[in-house]
Amino acid sequence: MKLPYWVRGDTNAFFGFGVNVLVNVLTLTGLCIGVIKMPASDVFGVVLPALGIALVAGNIYYTHLARRLARKENRADVTAMPYGPSVPHMFIVIFVIMLPIYLSTGNPVQAWTAGIAWAFIIGVIVLIGAFVGPYIRKYAPRAALLGTLAGISITFISMTPAGNMWKAAWIALPVFGLLLIGLLTDVKLPYNIPIGLAALLIGTAIGWIGGAMSVPDVTAAARDIAFAFPHLEVGLLIDGLRDMAPLLATAIPLGVYNFTEAMTNVESAATAGDRYNLRSVLLADGAGAVIGSALGSPFPPAVYVGHPGWKAAGGRTGYSMATGVVIALLCFFGMFGLLGTIFPTAAIVPILLYIGLLIGAQAFQATPRAHAAAVVAALIPNIASWATGQMDNVLSAAGTSAAEVGVPALAGAGVVYDGLKTLGSGAILAGLVLGGIVAFIIDKRFWHAAIFAAAGAVLTFVGLIHAEKVQWNADGQVTLGYLFLTAVCVLFALTRPAPREEPAEEPVDEPVAVA
Repeated sequence: MKLPYWVRGDTNAFFGFGVNVLVNVLTLTGLCIGVIKMPASDVFGVVLPALGIALVAGNIYYTHLARRLARKENRADVTAMPYGPSVPHMFIVIFVIMLPIYLSTGNPVQAWTAGIAWAFIIGVIVLIGAFVGPYIRKYAPRAALLGTLAGISITFISMTPAGNMWKAAWIALPVFGLLLIGLLTDVKLPYNIPIGLAALLIGTAIGWIGGAMSVPDVTAAARDIAFAFPHLEVGLLIDGLRDMAPLLATAIPLGVYNFTEAMTNVESAATAGDRYNLRSVLLADGAGAVIGSALGSPFPPAVYVGHPGWKAAGGRTGYSMATGVVIALLCFFGMFGLLGTIFPTAAIVPILLYIGLLIGAQAFQATPRAHAAAVVAALIPNIASWATGQMDNVLSAAGTSAAEVGVPALAGAGVVYDGLKTLGSGAILAGLVLGGIVAFIIDKRFWHAAIFAAAGAVLTFVGLIHAEKVQWNADGQVTLGYLFLTAVCVLFALTRPAPREEPAEEPVDEPVAVA
């Protein structure tokens, strides 16, 4: 069967998906330089070329899978899976992994090595998930999985972009409005112009006309353009892995989320008519993270949500490969520094707030109504983690710390610092545990709730949740609390109550994960 590499619909899909990935890479570039204070030479000379290799290899691979599926089923309407840097992981590795290390050491390279090690661990977990993922997906409540992701979206994905938006609201709010109209309604722009591209260009025009951008900055950035090809950074990876224990508390649950998200997106593609092999997808995602980290990138790539949308736009097998190649070339030639001086930050971050809103909303929309409390329970540890992180950053900027101020003084000001710190440590996995317990209790499946509570006790004992580092007997009081909760659930399980049944009329949409 002869398959064209490009059809007219690939153009629409390329602009939509390409702008999405472009915005994400611009954002992570700004975070590395502006938040972690990494030298621009390392960002443009090592991190972005490493990410570029992972993106071009991954998108070519998914183009190959699509063309193989098309020939196998003898049809020309197969759409490739989209692939790019994962947005949740992008913010987590910056604000949860790298920023605390940078603030405590003042060394951006040490923070970078920790991020590389974290991405490597994520990749290994996803590779393992290719074989065990279906079992976790089978037994973990949807409210727990999506609820903890919603916690990340509300805090680490939404709050910082929202703050940046309101620093230049005259640029950001029109862009945000355009994105909401184009992505949350069925209103289309004339000539089917991609809404993401239109919003970015309009926001950029407002910024330049209003004087927010500088021609000298563009000129200086243009002079810094230089070709950089990726090379192995195994030394940095080994340095980061020497202190890997603190990284496991977020890497393990994020790895679980990664392959759960991939499974969801494969199911979404199957619903649209393209049935991909799950193991092939997971192995590619895991390999992309491992290869990228070995080359110096702390940003693990992943299969994106949106396959049905790109299929509806007419995208087939060419748009994904074209996106990977174009973004990789921009990475290799160091073009993102120039692009960052052309496009105002306020015109870029609204897409991230939109993604945060979407992820937060889907946790409630894609779970049974009765599990709304479980979603909230899964949110809380992530909110606690974000709040204590903000407190620590403020105190650090003031030249002090919570330990120096003292917990009693903070408590006197109405700040429950120590409790929030304990609750928010290992927040992603803690949210999964708490959300699972609440969901199973709501369903009167007390044996399942007891198993999750016992798991919480074990995870706390070894320091994966509710502790600052992995160690034996990390927090005996919290461990004991989970054991008492286990006993309570067992006692009620012995009464053999009838499980709650879903009302036949209660609709539950399929979950939609955003990468």
